[in-house]
Amino acid sequence: MLEDAKLLDDDYDDDTSKRSWGTSINVDGINYATSLFWQPLQSTGDYLQEVEEASAGILEGADLFCIKGGKAPQFGICVSHEGYKSGESVAVVSLVSALSSISSFVAVFKTKEGWWYTCVRNDIILSDGDMLFLSEEDAKNQFMSMMAVPDWGKKIAPKEWGIEDAEEIDVEELLSRGTKAKLQKIKGLRGSKLIMVIVISALVGMWLLSSLIDKLFLTPVKRPVVVPVRPKVVQQVEVKPVPKPWEQIKNPKQFMQNCFEGITQMVSIMPPGWNIGLVSCTDNSVATSWQREVGQMSWAEAALRNSGLQFSGYSFDPTGTILAASLNLKPIETLASPPDLTLVALRDMLNNEFQSLGQTINLTEENVQSTAPSTGKGPTSGAQTTFKVLKFSFDSPHNPMIWMNLLTKYSGLEFKVITYSPGGELWHYEGAIYVL
Repeated sequence: MLEDAKLLDDDYDDDTSKRSWGTSINVDGINYATSLFWQPLQSTGDYLQEVEEASAGILEGADLFCIKGGKAPQFGICVSHEGYKSGESVAVVSLVSALSSISSFVAVFKTKEGWWYTCVRNDIILSDGDMLFLSEEDAKNQFMSMMAVPDWGKKIAPKEWGIEDAEEIDVEELLSRGTKAKLQKIKGLRGSKLIMVIVISALVGMWLLSSLIDKLFLTPVKRPVVVPVRPKVVQQVEVKPVPKPWEQIKNPKQFMQNCFEGITQMVSIMPPGWNIGLVSCTDNSVATSWQREVGQMSWAEAALRNSGLQFSGYSFDPTGTILAASLNLKPIETLASPPDLTLVALRDMLNNEFQSLGQTINLTEENVQSTAPSTGKGPTSGAQTTFKVLKFSFDSPHNPMIWMNLLTKYSGLEFKVITYSPGGELWHYEGAIYVL
């Protein structure tokens, strides 16, 4: 299993001694910022507002950014209290410009500060494709996870790793001939917007001042009329809050682990003369069927008994040519996984990441209803609230253990079903991600 290697809001902690990643490398006396979070840039003309809006929704507290031009413009964001400084050069922009003739590459450079991992696909820096790992093992695991993706223009890695087709290149030479780009501050108000706010504030201040003068000096004093009022009796109504669906999500990592193990066990059962069909996995069981070509029923039943698995049930159809079986899986723990992205931001991020992998994904927006517990004690009993999810599905030749790190980095993720077609050696994934 691959270890997580990603840059999310939860990774930003004031206690930097607990981090597994670094923020900068020093090359030839120059400090270069690393571990920025990269996103596609839609407008290269007026990009300031786009950067501000995306930063607020993607990385809480982000106050510095950098622009990467070229065929696929992007912006990277970071948080200054993590150690970043305005005016600091950005390493990956220099690297990408130095390797501008190569549209796709994956690299790890060994530096004094750690192992700097970079990943560019079709001229796009992946969202987690700029990371300075403090652990060599973490960097190597992340590098090897990308080896399942085909058609890299170049692979760069330390020579001692012994990775086929990878070469070791001096990072100092690459950064020295690359374009220099620096971190800038993200400001909330600029230009005409700032002037407009100042003008409106001045007008409101003048109105408040005139109102105050009128009330204090020009309005005659009125004696208050006191009318006895019987106090109202307020009846306390028990209010049951509507539960949020992401407060009890099945752990997606355990879901993928269970499905991989269960499907692998099912596929290993090969009754003589019987062919296995589609294997389907949900959060509590895995099921499949075998079709008879030759042989007899007793051979298939013996294969199930000799597998050593405890099936929750199996049966033959009336013709005796199809055997269906199901297997219970280990219980999956529930966890709270609140959404941290808007629908548009999440959709753009998924499309961008899957495009960079040359992979097709189907995305649809959907509303789900959650109902408050019914108590019969007031108007709020049984009230419903609507929540938004982004449903996804895709096919891949790669198993859940390959996809685990790429998918479970999204908060609010839950899987519905994972299937495997042994004949085509193809995996199918379906799930949903809750959005803000």
